[in-house]
Amino acid sequence: MFVHRGPTVKPPAPSAETSRGEGQLACRSVTDGQKTPLTRSTYERLQAELEDLRTRGRVEIARAIEAARALGDLSENGDYHAAKDQQGKMEARIRQIEATLANCEVVDDLGTSDKVAPGTVVSIRYEGDDEVERYLVGSIEEQTEGVSVVSPASPLGQALLGRGPGETVEYEAPGGTLRVEIVAVGQ
Repeated sequence: MFVHRGPTVKPPAPSAETSRGEGQLACRSVTDGQKTPLTRSTYERLQAELEDLRTRGRVEIARAIEAARALGDLSENGDYHAAKDQQGKMEARIRQIEATLANCEVVDDLGTSDKVAPGTVVSIRYEGDDEVERYLVGSIEEQTEGVSVVSPASPLGQALLGRGPGETVEYEAPGGTLRVEIVAVGQ
């Protein structure tokens, strides 16, 4: 049985090339040069999930496939096909985590500024709407209950970056230009 073993993703030792200053650690960049900001806790959670999937997860899937093979004819073996499907989904998650960790910036100190930055929670109100919406500007891996996530690379994310409470920003959406007021920045 072939099992792909991808490279182990570990944060590099700080150097003149990777050091981003106090509280931040840069991870390897990829072709577009943009890094995904992750809190240290999310980075560590992803590292632990990756290790678990590579070890316990792969062993459990291999056992399930082997047990299903023992049942006989593979062409009509639902257990075998279900285990292979589960293996494919697990390997896809492993690749997703590896890509995220290979293209991240670990940021320890989030939300200490009154300006929107990756990793901060921002409360906004769309023009003509009374409802205030809260967003985390960052990676979907940072998502927590009750707060939606907006990518810093999205049109809304780009419009919000560097702005503070009381400011109104515009961004292009598929339905036209939208205006939002920044109500608050921070948790």
